[in-house]
Amino acid sequence: MGLQEFLPEINRRDFIKTVVTVSAMLGLPYGMSEALAATAENPDKRPPVIWLHFQECTGCSESLLRSSHPEVATLILDMISLDYHETLMAGAGHQAEQSLHDSMKANYGKYILVVEGAIPTRHDGIYCKVAGKTAIDSLKEVAAGAAAIISMGTCASYGGIQSVGPNPTGAVGVGELVKDKAIINIPGCPPNPYNFLSTVLYYATFDKLPELDSMGRPKFAYGRLIHQHCERRPHFDAGRFASAYGDDDHSQGHCLYKLGCKGPVTHANCSVVRFNDVGAWPVSIGHPCIGCTEPDILFKSAISDKVQIHEPTPFNSYAPVESANRSKGIDPLTTGIVGLAAGAVVGAGAMLGKKLPDAAQKEEGHEKSE
Repeated sequence: MGLQEFLPEINRRDFIKTVVTVSAMLGLPYGMSEALAATAENPDKRPPVIWLHFQECTGCSESLLRSSHPEVATLILDMISLDYHETLMAGAGHQAEQSLHDSMKANYGKYILVVEGAIPTRHDGIYCKVAGKTAIDSLKEVAAGAAAIISMGTCASYGGIQSVGPNPTGAVGVGELVKDKAIINIPGCPPNPYNFLSTVLYYATFDKLPELDSMGRPKFAYGRLIHQHCERRPHFDAGRFASAYGDDDHSQGHCLYKLGCKGPVTHANCSVVRFNDVGAWPVSIGHPCIGCTEPDILFKSAISDKVQIHEPTPFNSYAPVESANRSKGIDPLTTGIVGLAAGAVVGAGAMLGKKLPDAAQKEEGHEKSE
């Protein structure tokens, strides 16, 4: 059973705004938004989607449903055929399982498999079962007929918190078990729903995956460090850091590096796209980035641990933010010396410019006399 009949209509203006946003996120020319819109509006191009849940908190699905300006969740469910999703579908039990198998049979080789959550492998995978089958068996069965697999969230991408030592269930990400399918990792705890929407739209429109980095993440979303576009970056460059939660520097919005912010080594677009359609993300509300898109950082280092970067303070060549002596201002003697030197350079240039034409004229007259 599809989900479209349970959803409100989205108006044309919000639809176009979201498609243009997706086009911009993908780095496509403005005109390409028309191609994305055509794909979204064409029922024949809506890719069937099967969404499986394993070891997870359902936070990725919850994040998807919390977007509201426009209603991205509604738009996604209108633009794709979401045939199976254990949290959202109306059916349950045998009816739900029948829906899953009917979709797999009808769309074999065409559907997109979305996996949310890690997969336990220890003791033959007994730590996660749905409909009497282990997560390992369910993943391999549904992955066999998928055109591509999207690992939604850090748990599905890398194993997440379940895989942290001692990892009693042997939790792993999708890529550790499936080797013969194209896998797109969209990590985050939770990931931004726009990253999922953009990936699906790109695949449906161009019949290929977006460019991926070495960790299987779409470069349009994970190609830059959070630090590069953080609103607190000017404070970092100026050497203004919060040293404790609630201190003056913290309340004034200064850089959170000393509190353990992982932004300088975390690849994601959180500082640009943000969450909940209200411009919020952890750093904007005073909490350091925890590096949730990086498998070697999230849950494997304390939030307060500082990451190693080359320059935690500005270079000496940076322009000073303020004078060393506020009461006296800039030293008059220094101003005079600099002004004198500048004047000498300008004057010398003017004299040289004046002499060059005279020298050229004299040379020309000498040649004529000969």
